[in-house]
Amino acid sequence: MLDAALLAAIAAVVREGSFERAARSLGVTPSAVSQRVRLLEERLGTVLVQRGQPCTATPAGARICLHAQAVGLLEADLRRDLPAQGARPVEGDPPVLRIAVNADSVATWFLPAMARFAQDGDVRLDVLLDDQDHTAEWLRRGHVLAAVTSSAGPVQGCRSRRLGHLRYVAACSPAFHARWFAGGVTAEALRRAPGLRFSEKDQLQDRWVRRLFRREVPFAAHGLPSAQAFLEAAVAGVGWGLQPEPMARPLLADGRLVELVPGKVMDVPLAWQAVRLPVPALDRLGAAVAEAAKRALLQP
Repeated sequence: MLDAALLAAIAAVVREGSFERAARSLGVTPSAVSQRVRLLEERLGTVLVQRGQPCTATPAGARICLHAQAVGLLEADLRRDLPAQGARPVEGDPPVLRIAVNADSVATWFLPAMARFAQDGDVRLDVLLDDQDHTAEWLRRGHVLAAVTSSAGPVQGCRSRRLGHLRYVAACSPAFHARWFAGGVTAEALRRAPGLRFSEKDQLQDRWVRRLFRREVPFAAHGLPSAQAFLEAAVAGVGWGLQPEPMARPLLADGRLVELVPGKVMDVPLAWQAVRLPVPALDRLGAAVAEAAKRALLQP
């Protein structure tokens, strides 16, 4: 059996990115963290942490991080299910279930799933935000136990469940449309008109343009990594961008936003991927996610 303190040290270094920050999160010295990591590496006979800026997990280290999360969650379920343990308050912080979710899902439909899951109150969720095309990478690297991702093809060691489609509309303010697209949404107009991107990873606008013109059309874009600010920037006339239809709907209805090309929507498929571990908390979260998605997303 692997010592819990050693598992916690590995997980903290990978999560925090350095031995110093890991030490602060654990309330010990950096030397103690270093000793624990080295001891576990010696016991297992392999390198678990790639030292650098930031520190990252090796493939073996990623498996250890997943194991550490799973152990904490299993212990929480055990304490809750055993009457003798459940009658006493649990000391220390609740276990953490780390997941990766795209920002637009958090802004539109995911919070009801969190609320349903949080009713039990015995597990804390730590949500990492990333583009839906890249959340699966957090699973591959061993940072999270589950993710909402645009890829339904299961990551190795995970099971995948299709959730539905999140619809996007290309939109901008009426004044922006009048200024940049008075002659229509042409390739030349799009080259000149400033766009919006959530981050450098965000390729949603590019995909919409390729679908519209059947070729690449380069354009300059403002970077704005916030779903709400992304929407507000379009309303303010900063640029055009693909907006989640549930968020844009009332603004389109009252005229604060207009579609660049009416009816040219983009439906992005979403899936729930979770590691294949017998963790009841993970199963409960998966059920809550599936129910929330069924209510909010477009179903095939």
